[in-house]
Amino acid sequence: MEYILNPWPWYISGPLIAFVMALLLYFGKTFGMSSNLRTMCSIIGAGKTVNFFKFNWKAQIWNLIVVLGAVIGGFIATQFLSNDSVTNLNPATIMELQNMGFENSGATLVPNEMYGLEAITSPKGLFLLILGGLLVGFGTRYAGGCTSGHAITGLSSLQKPSLIAVVGFFIGGLIMANFILPLIF
Repeated sequence: MEYILNPWPWYISGPLIAFVMALLLYFGKTFGMSSNLRTMCSIIGAGKTVNFFKFNWKAQIWNLIVVLGAVIGGFIATQFLSNDSVTNLNPATIMELQNMGFENSGATLVPNEMYGLEAITSPKGLFLLILGGLLVGFGTRYAGGCTSGHAITGLSSLQKPSLIAVVGFFIGGLIMANFILPLIF
């Protein structure tokens, strides 16, 4: 008998996320990936030149477990818990993506035209990675946190700035997907 792996349904993963958030709130902790990057930069000495990184990183070292868990969890998910099913995309979406040059839309989790080794090592791909990294870094700092921090921690603790940030993230995503991405490809 062959066991077919499927993603966890929302009624399992959603309550698990809520449970973790309740534990973090109970212990006075917050969740967000960008704060982990700040902690790592501070550990390696960035605070010597930039005031933003001058803080007591030892009080935040627990947060690096989140990074380790994300790496290990991602590995386990892709190596042991994934199946070979394709993404079920709307035919109109497939047609739009093919018009932009994406050949096998939905056949892989991420398109090789954007994330394959050849794509990211090309001059255009390298430029887009650097520009995108700078924009994400600026946006994260300007918004006071990343999408996971605002959408999970901020919204669960009913913070109005997080609601505004999350709405901004979605608007930015819609603009990117519908107007900027077609210009790039």
